[in-house]
Parts: sequence; structure tokens; C-alpha cells
Amino acid sequence: MKKILLAGGAGYIGTELCKRLMKLDYSVTVIDDLWFGNHLDPKVQLIKKDLFQVSHTELKGYDTVIFLAGVSNDPMAEFSPSENFIQNAACPAYLAYESKRAGVKRFIYASSCSVYGYTVDELYDESAPTTCGYPYGISKLQGENGVMQLVDKSFSGISLRQGTVCGYSDRMRFDLVVNTMFKNAITKGEITVNNPSIWRPIYHIQDACSAFIRAIQAPENISGVFNVASDNYTLGQIGDIVSVEMSKNLNKEIKMHINDMQDFRNYKVSTKHAKNTLGFTPVYGIKDIINQLFEKASSFTNFEDDNYYNIRVFEGLGKK
Repeated sequence: MKKILLAGGAGYIGTELCKRLMKLDYSVTVIDDLWFGNHLDPKVQLIKKDLFQVSHTELKGYDTVIFLAGVSNDPMAEFSPSENFIQNAACPAYLAYESKRAGVKRFIYASSCSVYGYTVDELYDESAPTTCGYPYGISKLQGENGVMQLVDKSFSGISLRQGTVCGYSDRMRFDLVVNTMFKNAITKGEITVNNPSIWRPIYHIQDACSAFIRAIQAPENISGVFNVASDNYTLGQIGDIVSVEMSKNLNKEIKMHINDMQDFRNYKVSTKHAKNTLGFTPVYGIKDIINQLFEKASSFTNFEDDNYYNIRVFEGLGKK
């Protein structure tokens, strides 16, 4: 049985990934400082700890370490650029270094398509320029480089450049584009699209879990950087789909309000490399995200609860 360690595994993605890994009979341990609380299955072994306090002696015996920790979006990075660079650049490099010292065979890093910055109507693969000039995207690229620098014949490094993850998690978030539109449809009866022409790779959370599983299961000689997403959409397309689906679900018209705000992120990505090398094939789309959230709607008692918004939690921690 493979032993898997999820660093930062009590968050939005990790909480769902743990469930998937346990169904596959992997031995799963989570190390997390619990910024966002604990929504894990009680059967998961949980160690509450700052990742910078983890040494190679504690990492011995694990086959794979997955880094899911750090600052998770632009608002958090801009609120505290210093903490952003510590958590997203230094921390994964440190943990990968200690993992290699411990004899761990593979380190998987949750990177981001944000590294690409602003592109103009081009489909980007992994060889495309990484031009993001903002703290979040810069830090994710630095973390990725720190991990990949350590790769050799005995240590595999896989960096998954993720699209915008959306969908239901037991550690729920409503600060992600599709999830936000769903929330506004429920609470306001309308949705807002700030710039309908902007492109985003959208990523169903269960597709995200599948990509990590494919990376765990890949042959030991596989290393590299991989774009992973469910599909590319304009924000206008997303708005149209959400409006139609939520109008059906709520049996009333959900109006769409269009702004024309500038956005410094615009990119669409090719996932062919992940498909051909890791066997990653996404199976979900925007409709699946919306309908999954609608099925769970009764579990959300207060859509404005601070715990659903990473920046609010971050601000509350006093991370300056």
C-alpha cells in the first residue's frame, strides 16, 4: 500500500482528495496548520503542524508527498506579499528538499495556470512564456522551480498547473468564479460577469482530484510540468451556462449583469501533455459544477460566513 502525505491537505482540494485516496485504499496522512479548520474524515491521520517545522526524519517511509498548502489566490497574495512568497515559493522548495533527503520517490506540487499572466487568444502549452507580474503567479512559479530543480533519476517531481478549481468540497469556498456565480444566483437572483471576453481554464474539483491520482500512479521515471483543467471558457460563457442552469433549478429567471472591468488574468491552456503522459482526461464541465452545488445547497446555512472566503480567514489570522 502506497503511503501518501498531503501537505496542506485540510483545505478545499485536500479534503476531497483525501476521500478519493481512501476509497483507493491508499494510506493517507495530512500535515496542516489548519488555517481553514478541519473538515477531514476522522479516519485520516492528521498532524497539526507548520510545514517549516517538518524535517526529513518525519518524511521517511512516504512514497509520495503532495504539496497543496500556501496562499491560494490573488487577493491573499496582495494582502500580504511577504507571506505569499514565504508560503508559495520557499515552503514547497523546502519541503521538496526535505522529502528528497528522506528518500521520498515523488513530490507533486499544486501549481497554477496563473503563472501565464495575460495572453491574447492563444492556447498555451507548458512551453509558453510565463509572464505573470503579480505576487501570486510569481510565487507559484518560484515554488514550481524550487521543486523541479531537485529532480533526478531517484526523485520525481510533477508540477500540476491548475485551472480555477470550482465545485463542492466539505471545506467549501464561495470565492471561486463558478461558485460565486452560483451563490449570487441563490442569494440575489442574478449573477455578475465583470468582463465577458476574458478566458479562464475552469477545473471541476473532482477532475483536480483525478489529476493528482494520475500523478501518484504515473511511472517513477515521469517528471515535469503539466497544465490541468476541465476546459477553457470565457467569463461570458460561464455566465450563460450558470444563468440557464440556475434558472431551471430555481424555476425562475436568473438575470446576468455585465460589467466591463479590466482583468489582469486572461489565459487558456492545452492539457494534451497531461493526457498523453499522465493519462489525465477531465470528465466534468460547468453544468456539473452548478448542479452538484445545487444538490448541496441545503448544507449552506449562511453564504456570507467568513469561513467560505479565504481572504477573510487570512485577514483574521493577522498574516501581514
